[in-house]
Amino acid sequence: MIIKMKKYAFMVFHREYDQFLATLRDLGVVHVKETKSITDNEELQNMISGRKRVSAIMRSFRKLNGEKADVVLSPAREITKEEGLKLVEKIESLENKKAQLQAVGQSLYKEVANMELWGDFSYKNVNNLKKAGYAITFFTCPTSRFEPRWVEEYNAILINNFQSVTYFLTITKEGTAIDIDAERPKMPGMGLSKLYARNKQLKEDIKELDNQLQTMAVTEYNTLDELDKHLLDEFNWANIILQTGRQAENRLMFLEGWTTKDNAQLLEEKLDEQGYFFREIEMEEGEKAPVKLKNGSYAKLFEPITKLYSLPNYLELDPTPLFAPFFMLFFGLCFGDGGYGLIILLLCTILKSKVSADFKPFLSLFQWLGGMTIVIGLLTGSFLGIALVDIPAFQSVKQYFLNSDNLMVLSIIIGLGHVIFGKTVAAYKTKVQKGFKYSVAPFAWVFVITFLVIAVGLPLLNVHLPQIVTYICYGIAGIALLLALLYNSPGKNIFMNFGNGLWNTYNMASGLLGDTLSYIRLFAIGLTGSILGSVFNTLATTMTDGLPVTVRIIVMLLILLIGHSLNFALCMISSLVHPLRLVFVEYFKNAEYEGGGKEYLPFRKA
Repeated sequence: MIIKMKKYAFMVFHREYDQFLATLRDLGVVHVKETKSITDNEELQNMISGRKRVSAIMRSFRKLNGEKADVVLSPAREITKEEGLKLVEKIESLENKKAQLQAVGQSLYKEVANMELWGDFSYKNVNNLKKAGYAITFFTCPTSRFEPRWVEEYNAILINNFQSVTYFLTITKEGTAIDIDAERPKMPGMGLSKLYARNKQLKEDIKELDNQLQTMAVTEYNTLDELDKHLLDEFNWANIILQTGRQAENRLMFLEGWTTKDNAQLLEEKLDEQGYFFREIEMEEGEKAPVKLKNGSYAKLFEPITKLYSLPNYLELDPTPLFAPFFMLFFGLCFGDGGYGLIILLLCTILKSKVSADFKPFLSLFQWLGGMTIVIGLLTGSFLGIALVDIPAFQSVKQYFLNSDNLMVLSIIIGLGHVIFGKTVAAYKTKVQKGFKYSVAPFAWVFVITFLVIAVGLPLLNVHLPQIVTYICYGIAGIALLLALLYNSPGKNIFMNFGNGLWNTYNMASGLLGDTLSYIRLFAIGLTGSILGSVFNTLATTMTDGLPVTVRIIVMLLILLIGHSLNFALCMISSLVHPLRLVFVEYFKNAEYEGGGKEYLPFRKA
């Protein structure tokens, strides 16, 4: 659900404004209304740039600390902002120096690789020959194009043949014209021994920088974390000052903001106690109030999925608890294997005791998803690619397992149900936002689809209704259709409504068909995962037939491990992507979800 907000206006004398803002920050319950953009404010942009620099360093430090086991970070040092920024500059200087050395190392690596083809020689001898009036010229050409006459005419000396390329040089008198159809490569400025020595020194320099950065990642990480919080507090304060209106020649400071209904009394009591002027005001039409979601322990786990798309705006319904059970069901159907679901459940249960509190909700979410996958896998009779229906122990209950035909029909039924549910939510949302008369047509369409599905769809599934029930369903659908055709735009004439109704009927019919067909992928994706698992099981047994028992067991385990790991990864991707698509595209469209909400972020200390 979306927590109700109250909007307040504050008017404070300029000499008391800093103390007032400190009070608001200590309370930490007021989301300040932003009336001015920070994009054109140079001071705030510099603060954002500073935080990005700190964040980039902290990311690299987290990576370094993650590479070491049992890292104990040093406590944060008390430093000023200036000292903190100097620390950032020092770390950036080390990282830039390392990047430069790595770039030199890449160039040096190419030079070494090139020089190894020519072998180790001294440029001192080359220079001595040059002083004596001889020139050494290096050449490369395809081996098939090397001409023996070059040996006699230009004293060509073969150095190396590598991958059908010939490397050779010529020794000629200074000024001799050399007519050789071959490339003249750019040679390094030093011999192979010196290149090796330089490369060794370069690696030692990079290692020394790595050690310095590794040490600082342990000793300075928490200090940088505190610096980041300080910069965030500074940014928030400066932003509040920017959003402040000024009246009476800058003597009165004016500010607007929201707080949750639960925190309103605390805010009023504290401001009354300190004598500040405030007043609750009505929200303007079309104004975007901040959004804070409040859900139970189960639905709260799915809030990151809502935020991945967009928070709801303040005037609509929170979609999280509405799509959560469907998302879990879709995930289970796409995975479709109880063994894989058990792996997810066990892995998440084990990891929950080893990760930080921030990651535990994600593992709890996947525990639910893994549990649903187990349920679906048991219903379909698939466990690690093994068809339970073929196992003698399950012969007595094999008629209860869902086959491929059942699954396809089930996917269509789930799709229709999900679409109808979305349209019901849209109709209820219209009733809440605009009033009952505007929701008549949307609710009428829900009745039309629902009762036609009952009257037409159930007989297709061999569920035969009494004739009177069928007539009642057609009657209700007909009446609802009339309402949808003739009362879809309250206040307009009947002909306009009828025209809109015909257009809506076309959109409804075509959209309903396309949306429902999208849910068949639930069946297809789940079936594919089960089949691939079965294929790897078959490969493990047939490809190892005839091998010694010990060898066969080892090879079978390798095939099963690699095959099922690959299948598990593919199933995980498809089982996340397609449910997200069904929620974000099919459900949100039918539920007329608007989104675009701005998260409730009260002014408080970091």
